[in-house]
Amino acid sequence: MTVTDPVAIGQAVARMLDEQRFSDVADRFAPPLRAQVSATALREAWDGELARTGPISAVGEPVIELGGPGAARVSVAMTGERGGFTVVMSLDDAGLLSGLQFTSGAWEAPPYAHPDAFEEQEITLGSGSLTVPGTLSLPRGHGQWPGVVLLSGGGPFDRDATTGPNKPLKDLAWGLAGRGVAVVRFDKVTYAHAAQVAELKELTMAEEYVPHAVAAARLLRSLPDVDARRVFVAGHSMGGKVAPRVAAAEPSVAGLVIMAGDTEPMHRAAVRVAGHLASMSGDPQMAELLETVTRQAALADSPDLSPATPAADLPFGLWPGPYWLDLRGYDPVATAASLDRPMLILQGGRDYQVTVQDDLPRWKAGLGHRPDVTIRVYDADDHMFFPGSGPSTPADYARAQHVDPQVVADVAEWLLK
Repeated sequence: MTVTDPVAIGQAVARMLDEQRFSDVADRFAPPLRAQVSATALREAWDGELARTGPISAVGEPVIELGGPGAARVSVAMTGERGGFTVVMSLDDAGLLSGLQFTSGAWEAPPYAHPDAFEEQEITLGSGSLTVPGTLSLPRGHGQWPGVVLLSGGGPFDRDATTGPNKPLKDLAWGLAGRGVAVVRFDKVTYAHAAQVAELKELTMAEEYVPHAVAAARLLRSLPDVDARRVFVAGHSMGGKVAPRVAAAEPSVAGLVIMAGDTEPMHRAAVRVAGHLASMSGDPQMAELLETVTRQAALADSPDLSPATPAADLPFGLWPGPYWLDLRGYDPVATAASLDRPMLILQGGRDYQVTVQDDLPRWKAGLGHRPDVTIRVYDADDHMFFPGSGPSTPADYARAQHVDPQVVADVAEWLLK
């Protein structure tokens, strides 16, 4: 199936949700989304919205925003007795759901943001056909501000790392800019040019991140009100994993902030995460997913992996053989240890994707002895550094919340120090 009629797909999915046919919706998930969200998690997120709005009384017409060739973003408004929300669907070029979010309104600035203290402007990074748009947040007044480039996690994220109603990188950018740090964040090339990147058979993690991150660091260094000696890179999740690689490619980078940076090989982590979700949900679909991910991860780990291995045979179905070969040969801890630059490593205690048990010990073993490396754990925080209690689940990300204010304050203090 190809996306010839995104309106029909949007109507069909909205109808399934209204009829609470969550397994039917999950059957339309593309492999990367299926690896993160089960029918049970979808039901929990839907029930959470209905608890706030009451039963659905009206379903709106789909609103279409075309992406690259064959792809689209579809929004459908849901009206309840006490309020409403919007179902936002991202369709891949096969007509499958690559993203599904429930948004209950526009993002609101966190209490710790001070928008009067900075100004923002649009920027463009890179060259040629793969330039990406971004945002520069610059403190008002004159000074020699430190600067930081923000990198989002794995997958086609926008500059804000939008997840449901939440924008964790925008939280961080606004929190830092209001405290006197110049910030650049940008749409990943896999988001800005999804269809074009999908045709790149030799794509690697380095090519996905490094060119635009280096361009962002150089842009910050060129600004008269930014201290060129204090331009840092802060990465979240896969962005944290790749941050040492950016610093290795750009010697001017003054240091790194690694937030929930994964150190375990990603294909093995995918099996661990799928197993965790399967054990929590009891959903048969999650058990089937665990079998699929285990098989795909074994291929990613095997000597049979080659540049010709199709993305569909590998975890998440997003990246071709060269991507996994590059990932398999990259050691983020060893790369970080080779850098003579300060680092701040942050970890959420409730994170089930990058964990205190599996990933943090590797950072500690490789870097914990260095006086210029600070490691902090926030016991109440999940993978997005949203504070809470109890086991973290994917459904939590559908609830509007903000990055932990203590995390923002600690990063700002470290950058300004």
